[in-house]
Amino acid sequence: MTTPHHIPRRFGRLTAVGAALTALVIAATGTAVQAAASPKTPEKPPVPSLAWTDCQGGFECANADVPLDYRKPHGRTITLAVVRKKAADQTKRKGTLFMQPGGPGNSGVDFVRNNHADLPAALRDSFDVFGYDIRGVGRSSPLTCFDDARYTRAVTEAKGVPGPGAFEPALREAAEFDQACVDNAGELLPYVGTEYVARDIDLLREALGEQQLTYYGRSFGSYIGTVYAAMFPKRVRALTLDGAYDPVHYANRPYAYDRSQYLALDGAMSRFLDWCAADQATCGFGEGTPRAAFEKLKADLDAAPVPTANGGQANGYTLVYRLMFNINEGKVIWPALGAALHKAQLRDNTSFLLRPPSPASFDFLGPNVAVECVDRDYPRDLRRLKHNVTANAKAAPLLGPAMAYGPPTYDHQHATACVQWPGERVSRYDGSYRAKGSAPILVLGTTGDPDTPYGDAVALSRQLDKASLLTFRAEGHTAFGRSACATDAVVGYLVDLVVPASGTTCADETQPPSSTPATAPPGTTLSELRNGVNERVERIGTVS
Repeated sequence: MTTPHHIPRRFGRLTAVGAALTALVIAATGTAVQAAASPKTPEKPPVPSLAWTDCQGGFECANADVPLDYRKPHGRTITLAVVRKKAADQTKRKGTLFMQPGGPGNSGVDFVRNNHADLPAALRDSFDVFGYDIRGVGRSSPLTCFDDARYTRAVTEAKGVPGPGAFEPALREAAEFDQACVDNAGELLPYVGTEYVARDIDLLREALGEQQLTYYGRSFGSYIGTVYAAMFPKRVRALTLDGAYDPVHYANRPYAYDRSQYLALDGAMSRFLDWCAADQATCGFGEGTPRAAFEKLKADLDAAPVPTANGGQANGYTLVYRLMFNINEGKVIWPALGAALHKAQLRDNTSFLLRPPSPASFDFLGPNVAVECVDRDYPRDLRRLKHNVTANAKAAPLLGPAMAYGPPTYDHQHATACVQWPGERVSRYDGSYRAKGSAPILVLGTTGDPDTPYGDAVALSRQLDKASLLTFRAEGHTAFGRSACATDAVVGYLVDLVVPASGTTCADETQPPSSTPATAPPGTTLSELRNGVNERVERIGTVS
């Protein structure tokens, strides 16, 4: 048996130099380094052995060794951190429920630990609830590109209202980011794509003794689930894809995918500002002209950043960055957003919208960029890149310019890095997404989703061989845990395999409260966000 060789956080000089030379070839020729064909593995990789240990709160933790490169199933390994909490009554247990958060970059271990207590009792009683950190993320050989100091400089120098000539500096900074990825994680980068993640899940399924997969994935977790179903359709028991991606656009037509994300995010911000104008007493921002006030606030913060309690600075980019994530909570957070914008006008650094990205954020953002650059096939054409970046900034004027010309952080800011990506992408999935022969799959889409546009869920439901689409008519990101109607449908599907009729619509979003509540309403993380302690922690919440 081959002795496993585990992947360290940082790697030697030789690999970095080789990848850097590859980057120079790309820059000189404009020719993409093509991803290798999907690996065909004549030999089955060894199934991981899970040695469970108590890790407090009734949870058990273990490590799973899986192949670094599935083309060499008995070669080097990478260690994945996994967690589970068993069903209280094992005699009534139906199996294991895999739970996958969004991202890429969020910890699946933390996702399960943070949300287990708030899951509906029917799920906790029916399943051992299982999560893991995907390769390159969290406790599973986390990859690093920019270090904390370099990332801090990048987000501090970014602008909420970038001026003329912003594209070229953004392109240079993205190239620096790519080179940092090569220098700090070069040996891992080719292997963090979603095809290998899906193969990891199948090995973990087998390690847990499950014949088929029961799965809930939200946001990017929905894409992971989609790829799993495409590769292993007969091994699907029940697959819930919440806040779903259009996989064809995401992987193969990335500019089309980016465009819809820009428009969805700006659309959500626009609807919030319309509400502010209509309900000035509750919103408390803008004095009757919230759009003009917002544009002025971005420019004012750029011109004179607000000192933060830890010695940093908050500017217009900080404001846009925090809005991009916090608006995901839907209408229930709108009064808190109004209050936080008003505090920002007063240069009050206790506003949660004036918290610059921190090292905890960077642990999420670096893998977020790297994984998507491996997954997505951007044309290697700088003129086309500039055209699309410029067009997106113009089409989404509220938040788009800061995203388009900012440093590589979240989804909207990946194109400049991914077009210049220097390495191989052997773990990218590029097959059909039909999942022919799978069990029925449940797809959920939220009509006002600012992060994964509703049209993506519609497209995915049509691409899959057997899918049922549930629509949540609401603002905000994802449906499970935010809608009692959608939550009940998900529970009935996962537990009893009762598939909602395609076309089912839920319309029970919590409306904006008449004032900023003191505590989080059911199903939200408002208190965390308002108090400024949330660093992209994904919580499902409870629904009354």
